[in-house]
Amino acid sequence: MRVQSLTLAAASAALLAPTMSPATEPAAARTAPVVRGEGEVKAADLLARVRHCTPVSRGRYRSDDGTPATIPVCGTRDAVFWKADMDIDCDGRRGRLCNRRTDPLFSGATAYQQSDGRYLSAERLPYIVVPTPSRIWDYRDHGVHGGAVAAVVYEDRVQYAVVGDVGPRGIIGEASYATADALGIRPDPRGGGTPSGVTYIVFKDSQAKPIEDHAAAVAAGERLAGLFVREK
Repeated sequence: MRVQSLTLAAASAALLAPTMSPATEPAAARTAPVVRGEGEVKAADLLARVRHCTPVSRGRYRSDDGTPATIPVCGTRDAVFWKADMDIDCDGRRGRLCNRRTDPLFSGATAYQQSDGRYLSAERLPYIVVPTPSRIWDYRDHGVHGGAVAAVVYEDRVQYAVVGDVGPRGIIGEASYATADALGIRPDPRGGGTPSGVTYIVFKDSQAKPIEDHAAAVAAGERLAGLFVREK
């Protein structure tokens, strides 16, 4: 079950007019930067690096409302990571794939904004969602902030993304429409996502500038991932 992101600006987001649903969306209009496969750093190498968990969270997270709290946030010298499901975040700037018609829980706001002040586009920008700071874990204490670079691993695919939104306090495992689409995960916010098998690795004190520049996130992600798999 998807849980709506609790963004910092969600309370002031206006109701937005409906647009075309994914079922009628022409293929040419798909704007997500789909990158199939991997770069120089392989999924297997990243997964081997996060095989063991040293918890940095004081407790554990749920994957969805009503599920057991079994997911810790783990840490190394240079990154934090967690292994969870993937719910689909379609919030932010309205588009043809993410809007109030395609997503009943749609919010026109994200916790972080582009360099021009507009909210992020979930259908265009690969981003992940971190939980609202709480006694369980405060991402800000671990070098994580808006625009921090992440490697998201699913099966044999690696997708680089940024931290772009903030979600519920007790739930973890959510990413944008574009992130899911690039990983071959069904991105439909109504019933897409995957119930398990996704690893989120966020590199401490990293930054894609500007936050909306996916190429910058990929370049930084490749470099940091290479250092991460060689970290002793």
